[in-house]
Amino acid sequence: MLSKNKIKYIHSLELKKNRKEEQAFLAEGYKLVEELLGHFPCRIVAGTKAWLDRHPHLHAEEIFEVSEEELTRISLQKNPQEVLAVFEQPVYEWNINTAAHSLCLALDDVQDPGNVGTIARIADWFGIEHVFCSQGTADIYNPKTVQATMGAIARVQFHYCNLPEFIRSASAQDIPLFGTFLNGKDIYGENLENHGIIIMGNEGNGISTPIAQCITHRLFIPNYPQGRPTSESLNVAIATAIVCAEFRRRG
Repeated sequence: MLSKNKIKYIHSLELKKNRKEEQAFLAEGYKLVEELLGHFPCRIVAGTKAWLDRHPHLHAEEIFEVSEEELTRISLQKNPQEVLAVFEQPVYEWNINTAAHSLCLALDDVQDPGNVGTIARIADWFGIEHVFCSQGTADIYNPKTVQATMGAIARVQFHYCNLPEFIRSASAQDIPLFGTFLNGKDIYGENLENHGIIIMGNEGNGISTPIAQCITHRLFIPNYPQGRPTSESLNVAIATAIVCAEFRRRG
């Protein structure tokens, strides 16, 4: 059985400061855990007998068989599914040249964990392997964000940095910088590169001024029909999907 201290440790990973200190994150549910196994070192697995029986060659530092009732007590979810696991956070190396040779995303204080997780899935779908994030962007290893990625974090690398400084460095090297604005140019009529950085802004405030000043291509996603009264803006994850789809369609 899992000790009280071990359960306390698992629950502690709900807090960012503990995840950072432990360099660990929590994943729940058989689909997600199975997606991440083999991609990240696994510290703890707590699964039902049925799930463990289906994975006889499981590699983890500690493996615990738990009943469904015990899993409910351990889990952060209302309806846990068979297994939860604690993985090590990866340490990725990157530099500005990454954006000079491939298409990347940047998130400027996107604060909702669900939006960040969905954007991870969008990046994964469209073959974007690097996402650069401001320090104010929701933590990709937040349990809610991890769930929303549906396993995309196994293939998409998230880098937290001083985003204004990173964008200024990219600008100094003439790396194309794209952003969406209500006063931008129609995305469907603009020339789109196959490399550079697509910057998505905060849910309420959009792209911050220091970063907006560096953007070389200001894009607008038109509503239909133009001029018709409509919503003020699109959800940031939906806007990301539309922009990425158009870039890849051109490519």
